[in-house]
Amino acid sequence: MPFRTSLPWSLAFTAILASLLGANPALASGKTSSVPSWLAGYVGEGKGQIAAVVLERARALYQQKIAEGKVRNSCYFAMDATRPNDLTDGTAGGRFYMICEAEKSFRVISAGHGGGRNLKGVVNFSNGRECARNFGNAMDSNLTAGGAYLTSEIKTSFKGYYGASADRETVLTRSFLQFDGIGETANARQRAIGGHAAALVSGICMQKKPESPYANREGYVPFGKLVTYAGGRSDGCTSWSPEEAPQVLSMVKDDPTTLYIYPEARDISAVARAVTSGQPPEKAGSYWNASCLGEIGSPQFWPKEKLEPVIVKYKQDHPGPPPRPVPLCETPSH
Repeated sequence: MPFRTSLPWSLAFTAILASLLGANPALASGKTSSVPSWLAGYVGEGKGQIAAVVLERARALYQQKIAEGKVRNSCYFAMDATRPNDLTDGTAGGRFYMICEAEKSFRVISAGHGGGRNLKGVVNFSNGRECARNFGNAMDSNLTAGGAYLTSEIKTSFKGYYGASADRETVLTRSFLQFDGIGETANARQRAIGGHAAALVSGICMQKKPESPYANREGYVPFGKLVTYAGGRSDGCTSWSPEEAPQVLSMVKDDPTTLYIYPEARDISAVARAVTSGQPPEKAGSYWNASCLGEIGSPQFWPKEKLEPVIVKYKQDHPGPPPRPVPLCETPSH
C-alpha cells in the first residue's frame, strides 16, 4: 500500500472537524481518539482524499467494535457514496477506503453503487452511473444503504466459462464477501448485501463440456462473454474492480473488520433540507460531494417501510414471464 509522509495538523482542518462533530452528535459521542497527523493529511474533498465526517464515523465504528472484541483486524474500511464513480475521463472514481493506522497506510479504490430500479408507471428510484441520487434499505430495491457494517464470511461461486482468447477458455469464479449490518442496515444479510468483483459472464448459452467439474448432469456448462463494470452500478452491493477485489478480500479473510458507508438516512435528509432552502449543505453543517450534488440536484432516501410494499405490489401486478431453458450454444466457442 502507498505510504505518505506526515503532514502537520492544520488549524483549518481542526475547525472543520469540530463543526462536523458538533453537527453529528452520534459522532461526537463516539469518543474516538484524535486523528493521527499522517492520516489527517489525507482528509479533504479532493482526489485521493476522504471527507472528515466519513473518516471520523468510520474510525468511531472501528474503535467501538475493537473495544467490544468484535474485530481484531488492524485495518478498517470506509466508502463515500456521494462521490462520483464513472468519471468523464473514463477512469473509475476513488471512493472506497482501506485504512491501516498501525502501518500508516491509506489506499483509495473504485467501488460501484446500487443502481436502484425504475418501476415504470409507478415510481423511479434508479441511479445513473456517475452519481447516486437514491439510497435505501428495501428488499429488492437494488439501492445502497449507508451506515455501519461488519464484514463476514466469503463464499466463492462459479459464474461460467468465457473465451479468454481465440483458442482458450477460462472459468470465472467470483468471491462474495457478506456484510452484516447494524441498525438501519440490519437487513443486509436478507438483502444479500456484500462486496465482490465487478465482473460477470453475460449472454450465456449452454456448451457441451462433460469433462468440466462444473458440468451439469447432462454434461453442459454456461458459456458467455466476460463483462467487467468497475465504473458501473451494482444491485446494491459494493463492487470493486477485478484487479483490486483480491486485495480487499485478502485483508478480511478469516479476520473481520468494519465498513462504514456514507451517507446515512439522516445525512440525506439534512442535505435535502439544505437544498430546498437554497443553502449550501456545508453551511448547514452537512456534507455531500459538490460535483455529484450539482448533477443529482437533491438526494433521496427510500425507507424499507414505504418502498417494500410498493415493490411487492409491482411484482404482483407485473408477473415475469415463465422461466425458459438456457439455449444451447449454436456455434463452437473458439
